[in-house]
Amino acid sequence: MTWISKSTSALGLLLFTHACYSAHEHSALQAHRAASLSSLTTSHGGVGVISSLPLDIAIETIVATFVITFGLVLGTAKLRPIQWRVWAGQIEREGEEGFKNSSGEVDRDYVGNPFKLLESRPGFVDIRRQRQEFAEWVKGQ
Repeated sequence: MTWISKSTSALGLLLFTHACYSAHEHSALQAHRAASLSSLTTSHGGVGVISSLPLDIAIETIVATFVITFGLVLGTAKLRPIQWRVWAGQIEREGEEGFKNSSGEVDRDYVGNPFKLLESRPGFVDIRRQRQEFAEWVKGQ
């Protein structure tokens, strides 16, 4: 993650923390108000009032969520191709340079040429030819 994405995420977390604290304070004040009103209304026969969360706290929560999401998206790595052959072609063309992260280090999922194992494996084994060579070797002795 770059410093821009980290600071954006931190700002979003700060906003979200403030929104949570404001919601908690609002609910605590409403509970206190309801308790004090219920003691007054029980003697007079009235009904207590229940209020919802204020609009500014709800908007702050939504904005904080979007800021956190934006900060996390800024810090994500570049997406890799979905098709394996395209990804392998990118590795062969670009090498390690194409897989460096924002700090200049090679990503840990970089494995080099994915076709290296296929290119270095032995060819198919011809059992019949080997059996014939062995039979000729036995006859020769």
